[in-house]
Amino acid sequence: MNRKILYYIVFVVFAQNLFTSCNFCNREDFDLSGVKSAERTHQVIEDMIDNISSPIEMASLMRTLNVPFSQKFLASTKNISSYNTNYDKAFNLGVFGCDLGYLNMYGMTSMVLDYIATMKRLADDLHIGQFFDFTTMRRIATNNQNVDSLVSISQQSFNKMDKHLQANNRGNLSVLMITGVWIEGLYLTAQFYKERPNEKRLAESIGEQKIILEKLLELLRNFNQERYIIALTDELTALNKLYDEISIEVVIEEPEAVERDGVLTIIQNETSVVVYTDAQMKAIIEKAEEIRNKQIKAN
Repeated sequence: MNRKILYYIVFVVFAQNLFTSCNFCNREDFDLSGVKSAERTHQVIEDMIDNISSPIEMASLMRTLNVPFSQKFLASTKNISSYNTNYDKAFNLGVFGCDLGYLNMYGMTSMVLDYIATMKRLADDLHIGQFFDFTTMRRIATNNQNVDSLVSISQQSFNKMDKHLQANNRGNLSVLMITGVWIEGLYLTAQFYKERPNEKRLAESIGEQKIILEKLLELLRNFNQERYIIALTDELTALNKLYDEISIEVVIEEPEAVERDGVLTIIQNETSVVVYTDAQMKAIIEKAEEIRNKQIKAN
């Protein structure tokens, strides 16, 4: 299995696909040590966004696994009236963005429109709706146009929102949106895994989220004076302790020589192996579900 990590789906359909490259996990420019400035936080978030791969890959894999669509996996848009604070709204804007990617992957047009409208409402409440290209996204979704176009527009929209929030000392909301995307992605993957418990690729993807969780916690701790974020960080820290029980081993394979534009380039190949027990995986999934359901105020 190459270095792919399941569903680091970043906002709106910023992830359109539930599988994204984890190359940035090992890059020096993703080092969060000493992250304090709004500019640096944005740089880290933008680096995450830029590593999203094609939704075609996700669709192909899900077809291979024969995982059927299930509405019960999704966060309900009916809960929106329960999101009374900007923290709730930002977090769940990310959650719905993740769900929107899932819906588009299965071509659920009528539901897509509901989720886009709900996200626009949350964005407006957060005073960043001007950066949410609602009209274009709705047109693309309705006409079943190229999903890659929807991803691109969504990425651009998020970058604009993030830059605006950072510039106005509201970077905490950007980090919460990213966290909402991540926890919902983890939740969805867990549901896929429960449907296909013998599918090792799904279990490994859940295990590899250990890397992303550590990065998210470092971002969240920059706002450790805010009660909501302190509580969320405590919950995710508890999840991180469960992840401490598993290990990820990187196996370096034979390098590959590739000729590009007449130049011979040596590509270093590596494979990640997640070492876990069924009990450890079960504990991680249960804690992730608990955190997710609490944040979306599920009944």
